[in-house]
Amino acid sequence: MHILVTGGMGEIGRPTVQWLLDHGHSVRVLDLTIDAPIPGADCRAGDVTDFVGLGEAMDGVDAVVHLAAYRHPGLAPEHRLFQVNVGGTFNVFRAAADAGIRRVVCASSINVLGYNFGTQFLPGQLQYFPIDEAHPTYTTDPYSFSKHCIEEIGAYFWRREAITSVFLRFPAVYDLNSATPSILADFVETCHRQTAEVMALPEPQQRERVRGIIADFEARARAREWEIGFDLGFPDAFIMFGRSNFWTSLDVRDAAQAIERGLLADIEGSRAVYLSDTHNFVGIPSRDLVEVWFPDVTTWKRPVEGTESLVSIDAARALLGFEPAFPFMDQ
Repeated sequence: MHILVTGGMGEIGRPTVQWLLDHGHSVRVLDLTIDAPIPGADCRAGDVTDFVGLGEAMDGVDAVVHLAAYRHPGLAPEHRLFQVNVGGTFNVFRAAADAGIRRVVCASSINVLGYNFGTQFLPGQLQYFPIDEAHPTYTTDPYSFSKHCIEEIGAYFWRREAITSVFLRFPAVYDLNSATPSILADFVETCHRQTAEVMALPEPQQRERVRGIIADFEARARAREWEIGFDLGFPDAFIMFGRSNFWTSLDVRDAAQAIERGLLADIEGSRAVYLSDTHNFVGIPSRDLVEVWFPDVTTWKRPVEGTESLVSIDAARALLGFEPAFPFMDQ
C-alpha cells in the first residue's frame, strides 16, 4: 500500500512511518520541516492548511494517515489551533476525495471526552467505568473540541464521499527508545508514589486531601492554565494529570500497529475507538483508584479486574483486531 503520512516527522509520526516501511508499505511523508529524512520514505515539506500543496502530495496514494495537528491546548492560540486541527483535517479529507482515496486513519485523542483539559466539570459528567465510545462527551477546551470536530468531519465525508475513516483516540503515547525515557520514568514513579501516599492516609484525612487536590486542579482548569502552557510545577500535578487521563498510556509501537490495522481493517463507515495499554501505569488496583479519586462514580459497565485499564479497548479489539503488544508493565 502507498500511504501518505501527514505529520510524519512527529513523535508518533516517525515511529509510525518506520513501522509501515518495516511492514512492506511505501510511505510518503508530509510535514512542516524535514530536518532528518527517514531512509526509505519520500519526505516532503508541506502544510495541511495549504490545500493545493496537499492535493499534490496525494498523487498516487492509496490511503492517508493524518497525524499533523497541535496536540495540546497550550501550543497555539485558539483560532490557530482550530485552523490547523480542524481546517487541516477538512483539507485532508477533501484532497483525499478529489484524489479518489477511500481510506483515512486519523489521530484523535482520549481528550475528545473533554475531561483532561476541560475548563468546566459538571456534576455527573463521568457516568461509569470503564470509559468507552458510548460515554457522553463534554468538551470545553479548544484542543478537545477540535478532536470532536474532526470526528464529525470523518462522518461527513463518509456520507458525502464514501471515505472510510478510523479515528484513534490515543491516550498519552510514550517512546522508550526516544532520547528522554527518563522523563517518562520519573513521571510514572512520582505519580505512583504520590498517589499511593494519599491512598494510604487514614479516613477522614484521605477524603479531605483528595477533595483539596481535585478542587485545586479544577480551579486551575477553570482559569485555563493548560491553554497558557503545560506546567508540572504546581503541587500534586503528577497526581492530577495521572487521574485526569485515568492513568492510561500507550507505547508508540502500539500506536503504530493500531494505525496500520486501521488502514487494513475490513470495515466501512467512519469509526472512532479508544486505545490504551491493557493496564493502568501506576500499578494500583483500578477499582481502588476509582473508589478514592472518583468517589461519585459508582457504576461499572462491566467488571474490571486488578490493574486493568479504566478505558475500554473492546471496540478497537473488535473492529481492528488491536491488542497491545508492548505493555508498559513489561518494559
